[in-house]
Amino acid sequence: MNPFTGVGVGLRRPHLEQVAALTESPVPFWEIAPENVVGQGGSRHRQVMKILERDPVITHGLSMSMGGFDEWERDVLDNLRGFLTTTRSPWHSEHLCWTSYGGATTHELLPMPFTRESVSHTVARARQMQAELPVPFLFENVSYYAELGAAEMSEKQFFAEVLEGADCGWLLDINNLYVNSRNHGFDAKEWLEGMPLQRVQQMHIAGHTWFEEDQLIIDTHGAAVIDPVIELMAWVLPRIGRPVPVLLERDTDIPTLEELLAERESIQKAYDAAFAPVPILGVGALRD
Repeated sequence: MNPFTGVGVGLRRPHLEQVAALTESPVPFWEIAPENVVGQGGSRHRQVMKILERDPVITHGLSMSMGGFDEWERDVLDNLRGFLTTTRSPWHSEHLCWTSYGGATTHELLPMPFTRESVSHTVARARQMQAELPVPFLFENVSYYAELGAAEMSEKQFFAEVLEGADCGWLLDINNLYVNSRNHGFDAKEWLEGMPLQRVQQMHIAGHTWFEEDQLIIDTHGAAVIDPVIELMAWVLPRIGRPVPVLLERDTDIPTLEELLAERESIQKAYDAAFAPVPILGVGALRD
């Protein structure tokens, strides 16, 4: 049984002082990016470490450029390994994308070309990363707005082949899937059919921004999660076959901690309802 269940929240800078002052965690777990902690100092760093020493935490990386070609620096890998050990994170996740080239960082999660060469390259990188880590490795599906080069397969096939080839876990980002389904015109539930849901260890859920003039949804993490995204989460949870942790992300237009926790609570209710047993009507009830 996964010890991390329920709906957690991404730990963000505006809330650090308030969360650090609490005597216990207001959420089942926090998620944090090692890049925002390792090598830092000062009062914010002390607040983060106080929270991480007290509360359950899951780590999620932002900048390893898993689909890229730049070699990882040894000190970066050593620092990451040490951070994962310190926080006792059950796994570590990165996006299935590339973020840098030739030592230059784009600060964007750029999509992979959906080709067999790309599958082989990314599988090799994932296996290399897994060998470096003291915990299991997960890939997150990303939002994208245009395909990179001529595709040899669908995104669905590409992602499934990478997961299977790398033999790694899946961080299923529900909002990214919803955004892609709207922007590229496919059914999100059909996309999930036949995917290796047994590899899902965690899920992300977030808000997005709809640009009506351009008929485009952007994955901004800057708004409350909409009902269709919550409903998609609730639809897929029982199909995974076991409770997995869901992480509420908010990275822009960050509300107060109280508002964020209230949203978390509403998503938690949908999470709990997804696993509630379906009542069986008696014969008498059927007659009525």
